[in-house]
Amino acid sequence: MNFKIRNWCIAAVSALCMAACSPSNDTQLSQQCSPIEYVNPYIGNISHLLVPTYPTIHLPNSMMRVYPERADFTGDRLRGLPLIVTSHRRSSSFNLSPFQGEEKELRPVIPLSYDQENLKPYRYQVYLDEQLIAVDFAPAKQSAAYSLLFESSNAPAYIVFNTHNGELRWDGNSLSGYEHVEAEAGDTKVYIYAEVDKSPEKAGALSDGFIQERKTTVKGENAAIAMQYPSNIGKLSIRYGVSFIDEEQARRNMEREISGFDIDAIAKDAQNAWNETLGKIEVEGGTNDDKQVFYTSLYRCFERPVCISEDGRYYSAYDGKVHDDGGRPFYVDDWIWDTYRGAHPLRTLLAAEKEGDILNSYLLMAEQMGTGWMPTFPEVTGDSRRMNSNHGVAAVIDAYRKGVTRFDLAKAYEACRKAIEEKTLIPWSGKPAGWLDDFYKEHGYIPALHPGEKETVENVSKWEKRQPVAVTLGTAYDQWCLSQIAQELGKEEEAEHYLKCSYNYRNVFNPATRFFHPKDKDGKFIYPLDYRYDGGLGARDYYDENNGYIYRWDVQHNIGDLVNMMGGKESFSAALDSMFNTPMGMSKWQFYSTLPDHTGNVGMFSMANEPSMHIPYLYNYAGKPWLTQKRVRQLLDQWFRNDLMGVPGDEDGGGLASFVVFSQLGFYPVTPGMPCYNIGSPVFSHVKIKLSNGSIFEIKANNASAENKYIQSAKLNGKELDQPWFNHGDLANGGILELEMGPKANKNWGIATPPPSAEPMPKPKTRR
Repeated sequence: MNFKIRNWCIAAVSALCMAACSPSNDTQLSQQCSPIEYVNPYIGNISHLLVPTYPTIHLPNSMMRVYPERADFTGDRLRGLPLIVTSHRRSSSFNLSPFQGEEKELRPVIPLSYDQENLKPYRYQVYLDEQLIAVDFAPAKQSAAYSLLFESSNAPAYIVFNTHNGELRWDGNSLSGYEHVEAEAGDTKVYIYAEVDKSPEKAGALSDGFIQERKTTVKGENAAIAMQYPSNIGKLSIRYGVSFIDEEQARRNMEREISGFDIDAIAKDAQNAWNETLGKIEVEGGTNDDKQVFYTSLYRCFERPVCISEDGRYYSAYDGKVHDDGGRPFYVDDWIWDTYRGAHPLRTLLAAEKEGDILNSYLLMAEQMGTGWMPTFPEVTGDSRRMNSNHGVAAVIDAYRKGVTRFDLAKAYEACRKAIEEKTLIPWSGKPAGWLDDFYKEHGYIPALHPGEKETVENVSKWEKRQPVAVTLGTAYDQWCLSQIAQELGKEEEAEHYLKCSYNYRNVFNPATRFFHPKDKDGKFIYPLDYRYDGGLGARDYYDENNGYIYRWDVQHNIGDLVNMMGGKESFSAALDSMFNTPMGMSKWQFYSTLPDHTGNVGMFSMANEPSMHIPYLYNYAGKPWLTQKRVRQLLDQWFRNDLMGVPGDEDGGGLASFVVFSQLGFYPVTPGMPCYNIGSPVFSHVKIKLSNGSIFEIKANNASAENKYIQSAKLNGKELDQPWFNHGDLANGGILELEMGPKANKNWGIATPPPSAEPMPKPKTRR
């Protein structure tokens, strides 16, 4: 079938499927279209300012990931075809370039004009319109296959394999080799083994545009092997495996997963895997756009971390060795600063065993690094120690208190404690603790520098700065989490110590302004200060990526205390209102040139960055749940849409997407580590969540619609519920949250009992 006609057929079938997926009037929950067909990987592919989403083709949490390699979504050139993306946002390691024309035009990576792109999480099809080549791709977990249909018969056909920095070999039957993943990050390599279903007329090293048949091994930067086929070759099929262990393991991965060259069969298996994963949540009601946004967000929560266990072994960049995994998968590529907030809690609900294996992987990394420190950004090349704070501790206590026990809590406590006590708190640093850390332990805050004051502390990045308020607040939360683990382990004195430390946020609270305010080493607040945009690029002199208006609420563990510090519920609520209504005070280009991560603005609120995600739920603590319901729905409607710009900021492996998933369902984990959920406003009229233990938790939002977003009354497991939150235990073994929804706020519902906050600060012990 002509490729263009085939693509038209695919598009038509897809359109019919989506038409069949219109909202049902049936009273029974139904799923008229498989969940994967609602996924639109193009949502957010054009960024508002910084990094767009990528339309990634992969299986859930799998090592094999690719996406079209192009400078920008709006361009019409592909940089060859990708073979594996080893880390979130990275370019492909290895490229495949199909070509028809004169041999002298060959290059290691050929720019390819394209059209008729049809992309699903489980399949990629594209037409190379200048080359007249139809491309079809499907992934398995550690291998994949390409089909290339050469339509022209006027010139020889070629395929070029490229490594950006590595080695490739052709032995007459197969291609193998490796590429350095990141030269600056150590000696991590990714290996490849590939087979083509037809033998080439000639093959060898590509040099100066010509194939050197006598040279079948190439090494170095942009090293390439090229193969020539006759002009009437028609279809070529390629299957390949990848590995972080060696080339032989890459071959075994391919042979284990792909028996032939049948793209349809590979794609069908991948499609089934996605439906199994996404099908853990069934939704009814809402619009097709709502469902597409929902399932696309859920798909993005399963891109990372990735399992790199291969036949029971894995390569660890944390000690440079290959290990036996002992029957438990090993996971890497997780940016915990982004994902502890929603992605980890979501996985705890849907895939608890996997979450346990992920946390166990982090404990293995801590051992393998030799420091014993819990990682913060565990990537395939090691722990990159990006951002600030040590929020792996939050993922640990949150999972444990929700029943995930597939890791050693005592070892986790030590790894988390050492990361906070022995590693420096300086952002983006993996150095041991020093002067700033000693200052924090003695005074309970990180000191800030005055404008123009020279940095004197070693290891503080000229770019990332000290981030003193952000680090103080983040560490106070981490220490609360540590106190909770100590409590679970019966370490009473340590629990009490870290609970006291968890109140360190008070040390940078300015009672005059009721903001968290940078303070110098002498204990004096730094003036003048505009909370909107002072602090340099990304406000890093004081905060991090976001301004003082966002960090005003960064006390996830003790919102109740924050309410009191701000003067009570009315003052707290008014401060929230003020944030959503405070203008930039300058042009957008000026504001964003200072705060490029602070997009998705509603006044001074930024929907684009993870520290903001819990903020719309804070009205629940101020006795105004109806305002949480209003704000959450507004933010979903304004910033998360079924279009190319439908994500307001960087989507960091489930960082923002998990906010969408939880919020569309109608609840959110404001405080990871505290096993309860804040109630928002469900988008769907009926939801079934298939929990990890096999139980089903349902949410029935009767009459829910775009207009009917306000809760009128509620029942939990048949009992009246007059509070805007519920415990994890209320859903853990299944149950039903039933909400009556209406178009106008019931300002009396849920006002009396706010969600729980941290325990009161322990009183000093008196000596007798």
